[in-house]
Amino acid sequence: MTTFFVSRHPGAIEWAKRQKLVVDQFVPHLDAARVRSGDTVIGGLPVDLAARVCAAGARYHHLALKLPVTLRGKELSADDLTQLGARLEPFQICAIPPRADLK
Repeated sequence: MTTFFVSRHPGAIEWAKRQKLVVDQFVPHLDAARVRSGDTVIGGLPVDLAARVCAAGARYHHLALKLPVTLRGKELSADDLTQLGARLEPFQICAIPPRADLK
């Protein structure tokens, strides 16, 4: 079983290391084809990719924080993440068939 931490942000990677998370691979982007049942994926994935992770039998933990509008698009340090209450929230996400009127 592999634990992936998915982020291209140095501050997020440093935050994860400070939390003493057991991570096997730090990756800037996730190739969902590499994810196996029993793996854990941590990061801020798009919902469709998070659904593929869960469909593969892996666990997804979202790196969540309360990000004010003024900080969107800015690089955050590990200290910034801590001050913003960064935490890992587990999610089980699945795709559902689209509604006919939204195709």
